[in-house]
Amino acid sequence: MTRQISRRSMLKASGAAVGIAAVGAAAPAAAAGTAAAAGTGAGAFAHPGLLHTRTDLDRMAAKVKAGAAPYAAGFARLTANRHAQSGWQARPQAVVYRGSGTPENYSLLYNDIHAAYQNALRYHVTGESAYADTAVAVLNAWSATLTAVNGSADRFLAAGLYGYQFANAAELVRDHGDFELARFQEMLSKNFGAMSDDFLVRHNNAVVSNYWTNWDLANMACTLATGVFCDDRAQVARAVDYFKNGAGLGAIRNAIPVVYDDGLGEWLEAGRDQGHALLGVGLMGTLCEMAWNQGIDLYGYDDSRFLKGAQYVARWSLGGQVPFTASTRRKGAIGGWSGSETVTAAAGVDPSMIRPIWAMIANHYTKRRGMSATYVTRIAAKAAPEGGGGDYGPNSGGYDQLGFGTLAFTRDRVSAGSGDTAGGATPSATGTTASASGSAAASASASTSASASAARPASAPSALGKGDDLAATGSGDVVGWAAATGITALAGGLLLLRRRGRQNG
Repeated sequence: MTRQISRRSMLKASGAAVGIAAVGAAAPAAAAGTAAAAGTGAGAFAHPGLLHTRTDLDRMAAKVKAGAAPYAAGFARLTANRHAQSGWQARPQAVVYRGSGTPENYSLLYNDIHAAYQNALRYHVTGESAYADTAVAVLNAWSATLTAVNGSADRFLAAGLYGYQFANAAELVRDHGDFELARFQEMLSKNFGAMSDDFLVRHNNAVVSNYWTNWDLANMACTLATGVFCDDRAQVARAVDYFKNGAGLGAIRNAIPVVYDDGLGEWLEAGRDQGHALLGVGLMGTLCEMAWNQGIDLYGYDDSRFLKGAQYVARWSLGGQVPFTASTRRKGAIGGWSGSETVTAAAGVDPSMIRPIWAMIANHYTKRRGMSATYVTRIAAKAAPEGGGGDYGPNSGGYDQLGFGTLAFTRDRVSAGSGDTAGGATPSATGTTASASGSAAASASASTSASASAARPASAPSALGKGDDLAATGSGDVVGWAAATGITALAGGLLLLRRRGRQNG
C-alpha cells in the first residue's frame, strides 16, 4: 500500500511547558442564543450543551415515546442498568485516591457519577422527576464533601475522566431547583479542571511525550467540559488550541501522526494495545461532540483527520489489516532519567472487544455530514445497542465512557440548511474549521508555545507538582483490555517518525 506521511517528521517538544495560548482563532463562537462575555475570558455558553443539547434530549424523548427503533432498544439498555435506578445512594468521599501506593477509593466516585448521569438521562427521556431528584442528590453530596483528588500519576487520569463525566451529568440537571450549581462549579473547577489544566502544561513534571495519547485527551475533555459548564471561554479556548497545536500526544496530528493514501489515519496508540486505542478514539469523539455543541467544529478539522483515525481503529478492531509506520518517542523526567521506546507494528486485537464509543462518531459523519465512514459504521452496528457504565465490566475501563450512544446519538440524515451544524451556527463562522497543512500547524504550534505561560493559570494546587511517580501508566486496573506494554515511565520531547518500506504495519 502506498502511503503519505502527512505530518511533521519530528514533533518539537518543549519539556513540561506546552504552548496553549488562548488565541482568538481558537476561541469558540457563541452558539445561537447565547450571550457573549464582556471584557474577560468568561461568558455564557449554550446549556445544556456538552454531549447533549436540548434538541438531542427532545429527540430521545419523542423517539422512545413512539417506540421507534433503535432508540427503544437503547433506552432498554439504560433502564436495565443498575445505576439508572431512582433512589441510588451516593457515597461521597472527602479525598479520592487513584493509583498504586494509595488507599484507592475512586470506584466510589465513578459509580456515583454514572448513576447521576444515567438518572439524569432517564429523567429527560421519561419526564419522571424521581430520576432528576436522584441525580441532583448524588451531585450535591459530592460537591458538599469532595476536597481533593490525589494518588499516583493516575490522579491525572481520575481528574480528566471523571471531570468531564461529572460536568456532563451536572449539565443535565443544572436548572433543577435543588441543584447547588455554584457549589458544584467551584468543586469541579478546583478538583478537576485545575488538575487537567496543570497536566496539559506540566505533564506531571515529565517531558511532554511521557504519557500516551489518552492521558492528554482525558484532560483536554475535562478542560473543555469544565470551561463550558462554568462559562469560562478562556478555558474552552485552551482546550481547543491544544487539540490543534499542543505538543503532547493527544493533539490531533500527534494522536494521528500518519495519513495514508487510502484515507486511513494511523492511530498512535494502536502500537500500544487495542483497549487504550479504543479509549483514545472515544475521548477524542467526546471532545469533538462537546465542542460541536458550542459551535466549534473539531470533527472536520484538518480535512476530517479524526474520521481517518477512527476509520483506522475501527478496521483494525474488526480484525482487518492496517498499515503502520514505526515511531520512537523519548521517555523520562525533566532533569532526571531518560530513555526511548519504539513501536513497530499495530498490536494484536480481539474483534469481540466492544466499547460504547462508535454511535456518536458514525452518526456525526454519516448523518450530520453525509460522509462515508464504512468501518466506523460497521463497528457501530456491531456495538449496538450501546450500554454504559456497568455494562462493560466492573473495573474502571468499563466506566471510561458515559455510553448509551444508540439512544443519545442516533439521528436522521440532515438536509442542507437544516441547521444541524456546530452549535446551531455555521461551522466556518467559528474560525475553527479550516484544514491546516502540516507546515502551517507546525508554525502555529511554535508561535503559541512562546506565550503559554501568560495564557495559563499560575498553577494547580501544590500537590499536583509531584514528579516522583512517573512510573504509573494508567493501565494497571484495565482488566479485560490488552495487556500493558510494560512501559513504565514515558516522557518526551521528541517523537520521531520514519518512513518504512511499502509493507504494511
